[in-house]
Amino acid sequence: MPFRFLTAGESHGPGLGAILEGLPAGIPVSADAIARDLARRQRGYGRGARMHIEQDRAEILGGVRHGRTLGSPVLLAVRNRDWENWTRVMQVEALSEAEAAELAALAEAGNRRATPVTRVRPGHADLAGALKYGTTDVRDVLERASARETTMRVAAGAVCRPFLAALGIDVWSFTAEIGGVAMDPARATRTREEAEASPLRCPDPEGEDAMIARIDEARSRGDTVGGIFEVVARGVPVGLGSHVHWDRRLDARMAGAVCSIQSVKGVEFGLGFEQTRRFGSEVHDVVTGIGIEAPGDAQSGAEDRAGPEAQVRRWLHSTNRAGGLTGGITNGEPLVVRGAVKPISTLARPLPSADLRTGLPVETAHYERSDISVVPAAGVIAEAMVLLVLADAVLEKFGGDSLDEVRDNMRRYLERTVADAPLGDAIAGADA
Repeated sequence: MPFRFLTAGESHGPGLGAILEGLPAGIPVSADAIARDLARRQRGYGRGARMHIEQDRAEILGGVRHGRTLGSPVLLAVRNRDWENWTRVMQVEALSEAEAAELAALAEAGNRRATPVTRVRPGHADLAGALKYGTTDVRDVLERASARETTMRVAAGAVCRPFLAALGIDVWSFTAEIGGVAMDPARATRTREEAEASPLRCPDPEGEDAMIARIDEARSRGDTVGGIFEVVARGVPVGLGSHVHWDRRLDARMAGAVCSIQSVKGVEFGLGFEQTRRFGSEVHDVVTGIGIEAPGDAQSGAEDRAGPEAQVRRWLHSTNRAGGLTGGITNGEPLVVRGAVKPISTLARPLPSADLRTGLPVETAHYERSDISVVPAAGVIAEAMVLLVLADAVLEKFGGDSLDEVRDNMRRYLERTVADAPLGDAIAGADA
């Protein structure tokens, strides 16, 4: 069965759900572990009031018994605490005449929740979505287009994290730039744990201070700022993906997954667009042959990206400018992907717009609660998408109905890639 996942639910509905199908049996899963990633998604300097309302925790409703996956679909649910304030506006059942009259009266009295949204917001899916689905109330669009949906992507990715960890694959992200203020790799002195505890999840303390000042500037202007996150996956085996068709290339699949995140408008791997400014001799990674990689040797774009501590014999490159992908296939180096996050579209001082029902200009677009910057959270969501794509690619390459079977298939494959240099002990060492 191919691996796949789906999410469901609206931003202010009763809750959100996700289903993962195709995961092997035996993966350790716990609600507490999922909650850690959900909490990381909610943190970050510049987040809005919604993050103070919701304290997300996923319920595991299927596919897990005694802390291990069963090989059947995994069903997850997260309740929206803010639902109690939206029960009539987001009611699932058809409104009775009395309920419709109640809602209309609330709107007439100035209740913002009850008022149909018709002043479309620049930068959002409002206009295009309303025209596509034939609605005159943008609420029908914005509830699902909202980044609240990514709660379930993070929960689904958190289920895949221990699966990949058991194979020696570790995925982590950090904030690289906000509002044109970039971190300096030479000043990236924080460990992974220290960066996680910082306001913007940034390894460069000095750079982070300047980023925070940029967010404060945007806040004072009633504005928003975007930025860049970087995701690094270490321990990824050579051979995931394929060069034979466009839709099997792992860089294409990964780029689509990361670019599907709300507000992400660009994706690059390794040097990315910088490659266009260099000669080929300054771009391509020299293959140095089979060697021993000690922990921390591989180039990842930042210091201290934790992974398995075992030494591994494998094919090595002198650099990792390609970001771990060549010809649509992983080459054994760390996978390095960056995403460009545009400034959040909802502004405290809304831009001019037009009314969906009249087609006439209006002085200001609709406004709801908004963040100033979401780059640290976007990085966590991108981690989840990388985890999900890698889980799919691993199962595609190695197959198996149980974790032990997948691990054994991967071990034997890696042994063949280095001929007389068995890697059994190194892969087994990743279990802990």
